[in-house]
Parts: sequence; C-alpha cells; structure tokens
Amino acid sequence: MTDVRPRPPEATLAPEPSPAAPRGPRWRPGDLRGVAVAALPPAAGLLVALGLWWLVARLELIHPAALPPPGDVLDAFAARPARLLEHTATTTREILFGFALSVVAGVLIGLALAASRTVERMFTPLLVAVNAVPKITLGPLLVVALGWGQKPILTMVFLLCFFPIVLSTATGLTTTPAELAELVRSYNASRWQAFRKVRFPAALPQIFVGLKVAMPLAAIGAVIGEFQAGEGGLGYVIQQYAGIGDTATAWAAIILVALVSILLYAALVLVERRSLPWLRETTSSR
Repeated sequence: MTDVRPRPPEATLAPEPSPAAPRGPRWRPGDLRGVAVAALPPAAGLLVALGLWWLVARLELIHPAALPPPGDVLDAFAARPARLLEHTATTTREILFGFALSVVAGVLIGLALAASRTVERMFTPLLVAVNAVPKITLGPLLVVALGWGQKPILTMVFLLCFFPIVLSTATGLTTTPAELAELVRSYNASRWQAFRKVRFPAALPQIFVGLKVAMPLAAIGAVIGEFQAGEGGLGYVIQQYAGIGDTATAWAAIILVALVSILLYAALVLVERRSLPWLRETTSSR
C-alpha cells in the first residue's frame, strides 16, 4: 500500500553568515565633499583679506614702505623660498617645544591649585603678577641670564603660554557637574577613581579652551624671543630684513608666522575632536 501522507517540507539549510570583517574607518566620497565645504569659509575670508590688502596698497592709504602690495610679498617669497622655509622650520620647532613645556607645567600647576585651597590662595596672586608683567621687557634680562639661542626663546614661549593653561585646568577641575559628583559619591569611589573617571574627563573641554588660547601665544612668544636672542627663525628674518628696508621679505616672514599658527591651531582643534567625540553631541551647536 502506497503511503499518501504528505511529507514534511525538507529543511533548507540557510547559509552560515560569514564572520563580519573588522570595521575600521573607511573613506567615503562624502568625506572629501565635507572637507571641501568646510574649507570654503576660510578660503573666502582669506580672499576678502587679500582683496582689502590689495586695495589699501593700491590706494596708498599706508605707505608702501610699511605695507607693500601682496604681489611684492609673493615675489619676495619666490626669491628665497628655501631660506624662508628653513627659518619657518626653526620657529615651528620652538613653538612646539615651548608649548609642550607649557602644557606639562600648566596642567601640573592647575592640578595643584585645584587640589588644595591653601595652595590656591598662596600662589594665585603670584601667578597673576607674573602674567601681568609685559613679557617683551623681560627679553634683555633673559638674554643676560640664559645667553643667546634657544633657552631664552623657549622661556619666552613658556611665560606667554602657561597662565591660560593653568587657569583653564584649575577651573575645569573645580567645576565638576554636581550630578556627576553625586554619582561618584553614591558608588563610594576613591579620590583617585573620582579624578580619573569623572573629574579629569569632565575638565577636558575647559582644558582644551586654555590650550587653544595658548597656541597662538606660543607663536607670539617665539617671535619675540627671536627678536631678542634669536640666531635664526622667522622673528630673526623679520628683524633683519625690516632693518635694511626690505619690508616685502619681512612681510613674507610675518605671513609665514600666521600660517604656522593657523595650522597648529587647526591641528589642536582636530585633536580635541578626536579626543572628545561626545562633546559636540552633548552641547549646543550653531
């Protein structure tokens, strides 16, 4: 007798999912478009500035000996690019090294001020007094004390940079949000755990504010130091060529200082965004 009962449908074996490949940052076509869009406002601002500069020079609102036309400055750079770029590298190294010293010392001093009210009351007036002294007046004294070369230049960079870093670090560490402080207390966290997990991460946005204020000051300090004690660098170039009346080359060096400062500031902003990816999502944006 033939079995007419319906057979159950055969189970179809679904293909096993292949192990997912590790995901990493991938370039997408939209990334390049985003970079181009982000670069448009700075480029437009640069064009406006160049146009105003050309107009002022064309109308001779400022004597050409003090403000040469943009074309003359470009020609001066084209006449000696290797020399100017060599001095640019020297100034950049001084900015970075002096800024790094300021960051280390500024964060440590800020930690000390935030950790103890007694330390804060003892040393805050002294720090304010040091910051209030016009740094250019200290240049000759630094040369007498430290000699020519890198030491007085790095000291000048340090003196200009460290106070904003100290202030931002101390402010960030003493303004931890109340809800986070209560959360730490509820878990009976130790003082070190509270600092490492809550207080220092919460202070990082404020610390980066101080770093971004200090970065352009580092370029100013390097140039001032080179005026007083430099044997090279863009400040040395500005002083030498302005002294012989070649203001076009001096202005080329000034523009290179500005470009270095802009690039280093942009790099610092990029580090901030990479280090604090949550910041733009948890704060209001324009």
